[in-house]
Amino acid sequence: MNSEIAIEFENVGKQYRLGRIGTGTLAHDLNRWLKTSLLGKEDPYLMVGEINDRTKKGESEYVWALKDISLKIGKGDVVGIIGANGSGKSTLLKLISNITAPTVGKIGVNGRIASLLEVGTGFHPEMTAKENIFMNGSIMGMKTREIESKLDEIVDFAGVERYLDTPVKRFSSGMTVRLGFAIAAFLEPEILVVDEVLAVGDAEFQKKALGKMHDISRGDGRTVLFVSHNMASIKNLCKSGILLNNGLISHIGTAEECVDRYIGCEDLEKNSVVVFGPKDHVSWVGREIEFLEMRILNNPNAIATDEDLDFVLKIRRNVHNVKSCCYSVFFLDTENRAIEQYVTEMYDVPSDRDEYEVRLHVRDHFLTKGTYMVKIEMGVKDFASGITNYDQIDYAMPIEVKYINSAEKKEYSFWQRSWGGYVSRYHNGITAEIH
Repeated sequence: MNSEIAIEFENVGKQYRLGRIGTGTLAHDLNRWLKTSLLGKEDPYLMVGEINDRTKKGESEYVWALKDISLKIGKGDVVGIIGANGSGKSTLLKLISNITAPTVGKIGVNGRIASLLEVGTGFHPEMTAKENIFMNGSIMGMKTREIESKLDEIVDFAGVERYLDTPVKRFSSGMTVRLGFAIAAFLEPEILVVDEVLAVGDAEFQKKALGKMHDISRGDGRTVLFVSHNMASIKNLCKSGILLNNGLISHIGTAEECVDRYIGCEDLEKNSVVVFGPKDHVSWVGREIEFLEMRILNNPNAIATDEDLDFVLKIRRNVHNVKSCCYSVFFLDTENRAIEQYVTEMYDVPSDRDEYEVRLHVRDHFLTKGTYMVKIEMGVKDFASGITNYDQIDYAMPIEVKYINSAEKKEYSFWQRSWGGYVSRYHNGITAEIH
């Protein structure tokens, strides 16, 4: 592993069997042992695991708490790890801290780790606060003299001087977290791993803890991994971020990017599907075939300039003499000006059913950062027969482009907006699949 890398994950996955330890049956345990230990083959139960979506029942008893995790964290990086409950954040930290082992893949760690993952983690409840300080330091490989040199700072920061010789089982959760964080921060680990547990402390302690993590990362150049649902703290403390979703990496980038995408995902479900009513269609179209609903497969609240767009249109045929059709997508700016139009080739309308779906794939768009309204049409457009619109919806769905990844696209769209420019792309840049 590169000496400049603090933590490296290579195709790491962690699988669990729901409700049980091990596989749950003697037959499964024997089968796993036979295949992996004697025959040297892959664990047979890795193949049946499902993505860890806690909102769905699923069909398999095996779930991937994390899957296909590959990343590198450099020395001195301050990384915020965010995601919804059950997305795999705590599992990721437990793997780094060697509390649990990965099911597949490899993890490389370069440096001593201090972890604060749960209230009371690493403490013996019958031992006093002072004894636990020395025990934790010894586990980290520190000598007694080194621990003694840090003792006063730890006690002062934690504010537990009066209870130094009291067993920690008598501590409140807030006192326990104070002591745990002070030990983790002042015993000078190369890597500090902190879970949402800081939220247990009071406001004064949270402020002190965040300030200490800032000092650790900026002044001492140590690596910090921070899990929190406090997005302001993530933005203020962290340089980079990792966004997890159902055990998979959704995005790696700056902390601000990850926070924006995470917040955008909260409204993803309600904003990504639109069902059209009678008033949504323009009044003059014949609606020989009509739009029923539209959904976007991207996150409509956080689109990047280099991100292809995928729309799915649900359509109903009302008359049977329509044999073929083309489909159009317009992007309108906030002043209702058409910035771009994409028109597909002519496609056959399915003759064996009245309802069908069309998936439109738009590539290489020139939208810059901003909010747009998507307009959709379908009909016949050619020089011989002229233009016939079977259906048209002017305000189908709003989308927001948040990430600019190409200066060229930014300049092009600036020209469009400044001079009334308009891009109309027939066939090129859009394709359709009929289902």
